[in-house]
Amino acid sequence: MKIGYINYLNCYPFFYHLFEKEPLPGIEVHPAYPSELNALMNRGELEMSPISAAAYADMQDRTLILPDFCLSSIGYVKSVILISRLPIEDLDGRSVGLSSASQTSVVLLKLLLKNHYGITPRYVPVSPAPGLREIDAALVIGNEAMIPQREPVPYVYDLGDLWLRKTGFPVVFAVFALQESRASEFAPQLRSVISSFKRSLRYLEEDRETLIRKAEEKYPYILFDLDEYYRLLKFEFSDDLKRALEYYFQQAGEAGLLAPVGEIRYFTGL
Repeated sequence: MKIGYINYLNCYPFFYHLFEKEPLPGIEVHPAYPSELNALMNRGELEMSPISAAAYADMQDRTLILPDFCLSSIGYVKSVILISRLPIEDLDGRSVGLSSASQTSVVLLKLLLKNHYGITPRYVPVSPAPGLREIDAALVIGNEAMIPQREPVPYVYDLGDLWLRKTGFPVVFAVFALQESRASEFAPQLRSVISSFKRSLRYLEEDRETLIRKAEEKYPYILFDLDEYYRLLKFEFSDDLKRALEYYFQQAGEAGLLAPVGEIRYFTGL
């Protein structure tokens, strides 16, 4: 069974047990940016993977979402930011770089700027670690958002915080998707992966210091308080977060930024 791994600090707590404690036989882990995992899942090349929540819209007819896990924040997230040379209110018609690394945050930013600031920038594609020499602002996510900028940035906006303040909802940035057609074939492996994820998250409570130390060793270039970061993130997919995801899909669908999403289909086979 081939599964994806978002190669960011935020996904590491799910995989800690598998990486550091007990590798699982028959499980091949493919690390990549969220956008790459989205494409692999969409092409059926992974059996299961964390994906950008927005990516579910294009594969909802053939994938199921695991109901227990997500990557979310209630307010500040620190790793999904808009860096800007200008105040956000002054970005109408200006150039805004969109990170190629993810999809949820791109849609999130477009919704915020259109619906809550009434502005329409000129969007341009940028690398996951953009600068501001040739553009006015840029979306930066994941590990790259937690690396100090080479040059001073006048304005930094946390999109998790903006979304909560503007809508009252938290943001579900990523979910775990499963190929529906292979759920029965890989049932034993799937059970072992889900069990491993649950054991991993328990380490955040039972042996937090060791997990954080291992995360720092895996991503040594991140100069950030990981204890604080992991407290900001929400890993368990609560009912409130499921409702937040439904709201996000509704807003994105109405804005024409995502295909309309019907009732979210969750995996109930275990």
